[in-house]
Amino acid sequence: MTRAERLSALLELLVSDGKIDVEASAEHFTVSAATIRRDLDYLADQQLLNRTHGGAVPNATSYDLPLRYKAIDHGEAKARIAQCAVAMLWPGCTVSLNGGTTTVEVARAIPGRESLQTGITVVTNAINIATELIVRPFVKIVVCGGVARPQSYELVGAMASETLGQLTPDICFLGATGLDPVAGITTYDEAEAAINRVMAQQAKRTVVVIDSSKLGTIGFSRICHVDEVSSVITDSDADPAVIAILRARGVEVLLA
Repeated sequence: MTRAERLSALLELLVSDGKIDVEASAEHFTVSAATIRRDLDYLADQQLLNRTHGGAVPNATSYDLPLRYKAIDHGEAKARIAQCAVAMLWPGCTVSLNGGTTTVEVARAIPGRESLQTGITVVTNAINIATELIVRPFVKIVVCGGVARPQSYELVGAMASETLGQLTPDICFLGATGLDPVAGITTYDEAEAAINRVMAQQAKRTVVVIDSSKLGTIGFSRICHVDEVSSVITDSDADPAVIAILRARGVEVLLA
Protein backbone atom coordinates (compact mmCIF):
# COMPACT_ATOMS: atom_id res chain seq x y z
CA MET A 1 0.00 0.00 0.00
CA THR A 2 1.34 3.42 -0.96
CA ARG A 3 1.27 6.35 1.42
CA ALA A 4 -1.49 8.03 -0.60
CA GLU A 5 -3.61 4.89 -0.34
CA ARG A 6 -2.96 4.69 3.40
CA LEU A 7 -3.95 8.34 3.89
CA SER A 8 -7.22 7.72 2.06
CA ALA A 9 -7.84 4.62 4.14
CA LEU A 10 -7.19 6.56 7.35
CA LEU A 11 -9.77 9.17 6.33
CA GLU A 12 -12.27 6.42 5.55
CA LEU A 13 -11.60 4.98 9.00
CA LEU A 14 -12.18 8.41 10.53
CA VAL A 15 -15.56 8.69 8.79
CA SER A 16 -16.71 5.17 9.68
CA ASP A 17 -15.43 4.98 13.30
CA GLY A 18 -15.41 8.65 14.31
CA LYS A 19 -11.83 8.40 15.58
CA ILE A 20 -8.41 6.96 14.79
CA ASP A 21 -6.20 5.11 17.27
CA VAL A 22 -2.49 5.13 16.46
CA GLU A 23 -1.62 1.69 17.83
CA ALA A 24 -4.65 -0.04 16.30
CA SER A 25 -4.04 1.63 12.94
CA ALA A 26 -0.36 0.66 12.97
CA GLU A 27 -1.34 -2.96 13.48
CA HIS A 28 -4.08 -2.76 10.83
CA PHE A 29 -1.82 -1.26 8.16
CA THR A 30 1.26 -3.25 9.22
CA VAL A 31 3.40 -0.16 9.70
CA SER A 32 5.04 1.44 12.71
CA ALA A 33 3.19 3.69 15.13
CA ALA A 34 5.62 6.45 14.16
CA THR A 35 4.49 6.16 10.53
CA ILE A 36 0.83 6.52 11.53
CA ARG A 37 1.69 9.53 13.70
CA ARG A 38 3.41 11.20 10.73
CA ASP A 39 0.38 10.42 8.55
CA LEU A 40 -1.99 11.94 11.10
CA ASP A 41 0.23 14.99 11.50
CA TYR A 42 0.14 15.46 7.73
CA LEU A 43 -3.66 15.15 7.60
CA ALA A 44 -3.97 17.57 10.51
CA ASP A 45 -1.78 20.06 8.62
CA GLN A 46 -4.26 19.72 5.73
CA GLN A 47 -7.06 20.53 8.23
CA LEU A 48 -8.77 17.19 7.58
CA LEU A 49 -8.76 16.07 11.23
CA ASN A 50 -7.69 17.04 14.75
CA ARG A 51 -4.82 15.28 16.48
CA THR A 52 -5.37 13.86 19.94
CA HIS A 53 -3.13 12.03 22.38
CA GLY A 54 -2.83 8.61 20.81
CA GLY A 55 -4.79 9.31 17.65
CA ALA A 56 -7.15 11.71 15.91
CA VAL A 57 -10.79 12.80 15.76
CA PRO A 58 -12.87 14.66 13.15
CA ASN A 59 -12.57 18.43 13.13
CA ALA A 60 -15.24 21.06 12.52
CA THR A 61 -14.92 20.67 8.75
CA SER A 62 -14.78 16.89 8.52
CA TYR A 63 -18.31 16.95 7.09
CA ASP A 64 -16.74 18.54 4.01
CA LEU A 65 -14.47 15.61 3.17
CA PRO A 66 -14.81 14.57 -0.48
CA LEU A 67 -17.61 12.11 -1.13
CA ARG A 68 -15.28 9.19 -1.72
CA TYR A 69 -14.39 9.33 1.99
CA LYS A 70 -18.07 9.32 2.99
CA ALA A 71 -19.43 6.64 0.69
CA ILE A 72 -18.85 3.77 3.11
CA ASP A 73 -20.80 5.45 5.92
CA HIS A 74 -24.15 3.62 6.35
CA GLY A 75 -23.62 2.11 2.90
CA GLU A 76 -26.11 -0.76 3.26
CA ALA A 77 -28.85 1.55 4.50
CA LYS A 78 -28.26 3.94 1.60
CA ALA A 79 -28.51 1.08 -0.88
CA ARG A 80 -31.88 0.03 0.59
CA ILE A 81 -33.10 3.62 0.51
CA ALA A 82 -32.09 3.83 -3.15
CA GLN A 83 -34.06 0.71 -4.05
CA CYS A 84 -37.13 2.14 -2.34
CA ALA A 85 -36.66 5.41 -4.22
CA VAL A 86 -36.38 3.95 -7.72
CA ALA A 87 -39.53 1.90 -7.08
CA MET A 88 -41.36 5.26 -7.25
CA LEU A 89 -40.21 5.88 -10.83
CA TRP A 90 -41.96 4.90 -14.03
CA PRO A 91 -40.99 4.67 -17.72
CA GLY A 92 -40.66 8.08 -19.36
CA CYS A 93 -40.60 10.05 -16.11
CA THR A 94 -38.23 12.90 -15.31
CA VAL A 95 -36.30 12.83 -12.04
CA SER A 96 -33.89 15.33 -10.51
CA LEU A 97 -31.02 14.36 -8.22
CA ASN A 98 -28.80 16.68 -6.21
CA GLY A 99 -25.35 15.63 -5.04
CA GLY A 100 -24.64 13.29 -2.14
CA THR A 101 -23.77 9.70 -1.38
CA THR A 102 -27.40 8.61 -1.04
CA THR A 103 -28.47 10.20 -4.32
CA VAL A 104 -25.47 8.54 -5.99
CA GLU A 105 -26.87 5.22 -4.79
CA VAL A 106 -30.24 6.18 -6.29
CA ALA A 107 -28.53 6.89 -9.61
CA ARG A 108 -26.76 3.54 -9.49
CA ALA A 109 -30.04 1.74 -8.79
CA ILE A 110 -31.83 3.17 -11.84
CA PRO A 111 -30.19 0.90 -14.46
CA GLY A 112 -31.10 -2.18 -12.44
CA ARG A 113 -34.83 -1.50 -12.73
CA GLU A 114 -35.92 -3.18 -15.94
CA SER A 115 -39.11 -1.15 -16.36
CA LEU A 116 -37.08 2.06 -16.67
CA GLN A 117 -34.96 0.79 -19.55
CA THR A 118 -37.50 2.07 -22.07
CA GLY A 119 -36.39 5.59 -21.21
CA ILE A 120 -36.00 8.04 -18.34
CA THR A 121 -34.70 11.61 -18.00
CA VAL A 122 -32.37 12.53 -15.14
CA VAL A 123 -31.71 16.16 -14.26
CA THR A 124 -28.74 16.73 -11.96
CA ASN A 125 -26.29 19.33 -10.73
CA ALA A 126 -23.86 16.60 -9.65
CA ILE A 127 -21.01 15.81 -12.03
CA ASN A 128 -20.41 12.35 -10.57
CA ILE A 129 -24.06 11.35 -10.98
CA ALA A 130 -23.99 12.44 -14.62
CA THR A 131 -20.84 10.36 -15.08
CA GLU A 132 -22.51 7.32 -13.51
CA LEU A 133 -25.44 7.44 -15.93
CA ILE A 134 -24.05 8.88 -19.17
CA VAL A 135 -23.07 5.40 -20.40
CA ARG A 136 -26.67 4.19 -20.14
CA PRO A 137 -28.30 4.71 -23.56
CA PHE A 138 -31.84 4.73 -22.15
CA VAL A 139 -31.06 7.58 -19.72
CA LYS A 140 -31.27 11.15 -20.99
CA ILE A 141 -28.97 13.30 -18.85
CA VAL A 142 -29.62 17.00 -18.31
CA VAL A 143 -26.79 18.79 -16.49
CA CYS A 144 -26.84 22.43 -15.46
CA GLY A 145 -23.85 24.73 -15.74
CA GLY A 146 -22.23 26.41 -12.77
CA VAL A 147 -19.21 26.35 -10.51
CA ALA A 148 -18.12 22.88 -9.34
CA ARG A 149 -17.55 22.22 -5.64
CA PRO A 150 -14.82 19.56 -5.28
CA GLN A 151 -16.15 18.42 -1.89
CA SER A 152 -19.51 17.29 -3.27
CA TYR A 153 -19.10 17.41 -7.08
CA GLU A 154 -22.14 19.70 -7.19
CA LEU A 155 -22.50 22.60 -9.62
CA VAL A 156 -23.67 25.77 -7.87
CA GLY A 157 -24.14 29.46 -8.60
CA ALA A 158 -26.27 31.67 -10.83
CA MET A 159 -25.82 29.58 -13.98
CA ALA A 160 -26.99 26.42 -12.20
CA SER A 161 -29.95 28.24 -10.68
CA GLU A 162 -30.97 29.72 -14.03
CA THR A 163 -31.01 26.33 -15.76
CA LEU A 164 -32.71 24.36 -13.01
CA GLY A 165 -35.29 27.09 -12.49
CA GLN A 166 -36.65 26.47 -15.99
CA LEU A 167 -37.23 22.72 -15.53
CA THR A 168 -40.13 20.92 -13.84
CA PRO A 169 -39.22 17.28 -13.15
CA ASP A 170 -41.86 14.80 -12.05
CA ILE A 171 -39.96 13.95 -8.89
CA CYS A 172 -36.90 15.23 -7.04
CA PHE A 173 -34.85 12.93 -4.84
CA LEU A 174 -33.19 15.28 -2.39
CA GLY A 175 -30.15 14.28 -0.37
CA ALA A 176 -29.21 16.34 2.69
CA THR A 177 -26.83 16.66 5.62
CA GLY A 178 -29.63 16.73 8.16
CA LEU A 179 -33.37 16.60 8.69
CA ASP A 180 -34.92 18.10 11.79
CA PRO A 181 -38.70 18.52 12.22
CA VAL A 182 -38.23 22.15 13.31
CA ALA A 183 -35.11 23.31 11.45
CA GLY A 184 -36.07 21.49 8.26
CA ILE A 185 -33.87 19.87 5.62
CA THR A 186 -30.37 21.32 5.77
CA THR A 187 -26.86 21.12 4.39
CA TYR A 188 -23.54 22.63 5.42
CA ASP A 189 -22.90 24.82 2.38
CA GLU A 190 -25.14 27.79 1.60
CA ALA A 191 -24.43 27.68 -2.15
CA GLU A 192 -25.49 24.04 -2.34
CA ALA A 193 -28.56 24.79 -0.25
CA ALA A 194 -29.64 27.52 -2.67
CA ILE A 195 -29.42 25.20 -5.70
CA ASN A 196 -31.03 22.30 -3.86
CA ARG A 197 -33.87 24.64 -2.88
CA VAL A 198 -34.52 25.45 -6.54
CA MET A 199 -34.56 21.75 -7.41
CA ALA A 200 -37.06 20.99 -4.63
CA GLN A 201 -39.31 23.91 -5.56
CA GLN A 202 -39.39 23.07 -9.26
CA ALA A 203 -40.27 19.39 -8.92
CA LYS A 204 -43.87 18.23 -8.87
CA ARG A 205 -42.98 15.99 -5.93
CA THR A 206 -39.96 16.14 -3.61
CA VAL A 207 -38.74 13.09 -1.73
CA VAL A 208 -35.92 13.36 0.82
CA VAL A 209 -33.56 10.36 0.77
CA ILE A 210 -31.60 10.31 4.01
CA ASP A 211 -30.19 7.66 6.34
CA SER A 212 -31.27 7.52 9.97
CA SER A 213 -27.99 8.90 11.35
CA LYS A 214 -28.87 12.30 9.89
CA LEU A 215 -32.32 12.60 11.45
CA GLY A 216 -32.23 15.30 14.11
CA THR A 217 -29.05 16.77 12.63
CA ILE A 218 -29.06 20.46 11.70
CA GLY A 219 -26.69 21.81 9.05
CA PHE A 220 -25.63 25.40 8.51
CA SER A 221 -28.06 26.29 5.72
CA ARG A 222 -31.69 25.33 5.22
CA ILE A 223 -32.83 23.86 1.92
CA CYS A 224 -36.53 23.81 2.82
CA HIS A 225 -38.97 23.10 5.64
CA VAL A 226 -40.29 19.58 6.17
CA ASP A 227 -43.82 20.55 5.13
CA GLU A 228 -42.44 21.51 1.71
CA VAL A 229 -41.61 17.90 0.84
CA SER A 230 -43.97 15.04 0.02
CA SER A 231 -42.08 12.10 1.46
CA VAL A 232 -39.00 10.99 3.37
CA ILE A 233 -37.26 7.69 2.72
CA THR A 234 -34.96 6.58 5.52
CA ASP A 235 -33.86 3.29 7.06
CA SER A 236 -35.39 1.13 9.76
CA ASP A 237 -33.03 2.45 12.46
CA ALA A 238 -34.73 5.85 12.34
CA ASP A 239 -35.83 7.41 15.64
CA PRO A 240 -39.56 6.57 16.09
CA ALA A 241 -40.16 9.95 17.74
CA VAL A 242 -38.88 11.83 14.69
CA ILE A 243 -40.93 9.61 12.38
CA ALA A 244 -44.06 10.27 14.43
CA ILE A 245 -43.55 14.04 14.26
CA LEU A 246 -43.02 13.96 10.50
CA ARG A 247 -46.12 11.86 9.92
CA ALA A 248 -48.16 14.12 12.19
CA ARG A 249 -47.13 17.02 9.96
CA GLY A 250 -48.44 15.22 6.89
CA VAL A 251 -45.13 13.92 5.56
CA GLU A 252 -45.13 10.36 4.23
CA VAL A 253 -42.26 8.38 5.81
CA LEU A 254 -41.04 5.18 4.17
CA LEU A 255 -38.62 2.86 5.95
CA ALA A 256 -36.20 0.91 3.78
